[in-house]
Amino acid sequence: MTTTMKASDLMVRCLEAEGLEYIFGVPGEENADFMMSLETSDSIQFVLVRHEQGAAFMAEVYGRLTGTPAGCLGTLGPGATNLITGVADSDMDRAPMLVLTGQGASSRLHKESHQIMDVVRMFEPVTKWAQTVRTPDVIPELVRKAVRLARQEKPGAVLLELPEDIAKETTSAQVLAPRRFRRPVPDDKIVDTAFDLLKRAKRPIILAGNGCIRRRASVQLRKFCESTGIGVISTFMAKGCVDMDADHCLYTVGLGSKDFSNIALDDADLVLTLGFDMVEYHPSLWNADGSKRIVHADFLPAEIDQYYLPEVEVVGDLAHLLWMFNERVEQNPLSYDLPTQKRVRQDMTQELQAHAEDTGQGPIRPQKVLWDARQVLGANDVLLSDVGAHKMWIARHYHCHQPNTCLIPNGFCSMGFALPGAIAASLIRGDNEVLAICGDAGFLMNVQEMETARRLNCKMTVMVWEDNAYGLIKWKQQNEFGKHTSLGFDNPEWLGLAASFGWQGHYCDEAGALADTLRVALAEEGPSLVVVPIDYRENELLTQRLGEITASI
Repeated sequence: MTTTMKASDLMVRCLEAEGLEYIFGVPGEENADFMMSLETSDSIQFVLVRHEQGAAFMAEVYGRLTGTPAGCLGTLGPGATNLITGVADSDMDRAPMLVLTGQGASSRLHKESHQIMDVVRMFEPVTKWAQTVRTPDVIPELVRKAVRLARQEKPGAVLLELPEDIAKETTSAQVLAPRRFRRPVPDDKIVDTAFDLLKRAKRPIILAGNGCIRRRASVQLRKFCESTGIGVISTFMAKGCVDMDADHCLYTVGLGSKDFSNIALDDADLVLTLGFDMVEYHPSLWNADGSKRIVHADFLPAEIDQYYLPEVEVVGDLAHLLWMFNERVEQNPLSYDLPTQKRVRQDMTQELQAHAEDTGQGPIRPQKVLWDARQVLGANDVLLSDVGAHKMWIARHYHCHQPNTCLIPNGFCSMGFALPGAIAASLIRGDNEVLAICGDAGFLMNVQEMETARRLNCKMTVMVWEDNAYGLIKWKQQNEFGKHTSLGFDNPEWLGLAASFGWQGHYCDEAGALADTLRVALAEEGPSLVVVPIDYRENELLTQRLGEITASI
């Protein structure tokens, strides 16, 4: 006997079959049927948030930490437009996500009508695929395709739009059981060619990107580096692909100015890029004359760029490629003398430790804050960075033992990411501490999600660096023009703000007390706020410092 069900019920059943655990969002009139269907689900948890942008950031962080999509939900019109910033951030930072939007009845989509806009076309530039459900019979295919595309390398966001009249219709279509397939692996001959270039190189170096934080890739990369001694420079988003304490960890590259890691890049006669996304750090910044010999290894072919012209492209599953390299190293051991790379690590390590013992009252140096954060957090704890001047300091001074333990938005780079992102991290990494670091500007962009965190009783801490200004813009304007425009603003009374949302609150303006303040906040039940007046005089001092790093060591 053929069974029928309502289209919105079928959509929920399909999402359940795909293993979806969370949908974050704000319901509306046009997705009411879907919400009623979702109420019957035993496996999908709907998290009501206070703004759709927060929902998208939560789904993004879920995707980055798990490698599988969560959903973010909005209604038509303004609900959909509120999602778009977080969706773009997810797509450019390679996080799988399902975007679920309601829509008016299909009978009025062709004309001027209340709140109607072409959501699918609007989302096409910020998703891998966007589609409207035009008949309930195709829902199983649409959901299966959406999840597959969201997960497929390189991951990203996918939109499904469900008009309100279609949601009410009945259908006899059945759920399609998901099937997972192994990703294509690189060709043996191409791997041989790349390995031969490595064997002939005298000073090879690895530039690791976002693709290297996949756990299997990280395991194989660590084995490869331990066998060969080749140093690894990571982009902002690849932190932890090798352990920060390993001799071959050369820390992070990505600031606009030359840094110690750039010296190692300059010295290299071969750059092996692994999972490298040039949206993070454009090749013109490390290969200005186009002379570097490059081996590109990634899930996808290289982007065409005049500063990025690989001699060899090894396309396929990155973890498998590194396993193939490791098999070849066992047969043909590689050994390199890399004194420049050793010196780069030594000098950068000294920079990280320079302000570890800071004391005194007043604004605290960024270096000290991040040193203390690293000492307080464990190897598997999660730090999230918002976007602002603090992000540049986190990128340079906070390093990781494990992949995916420092989440930095670095493709689309949207402010407002860290507070809602920390909520998602606390839900799925409950055994680990979660610390978000925000500027005072970025924190207030999604401050309403403090209520969500309290309602969910999230065990998380948000640290706000207070400078009463858009600090990164101020820093950049000062560097380029020698002055800056009006960028200052006032802030709330922080402890009163925390109390009004039911958070614990701490204000620390004493460098010597910061580590203990963080320990107290992290140990508290529920969400905690720590506010630190930050000494951004260090911004200009860092600019001057980097300006002195011009020659090979």
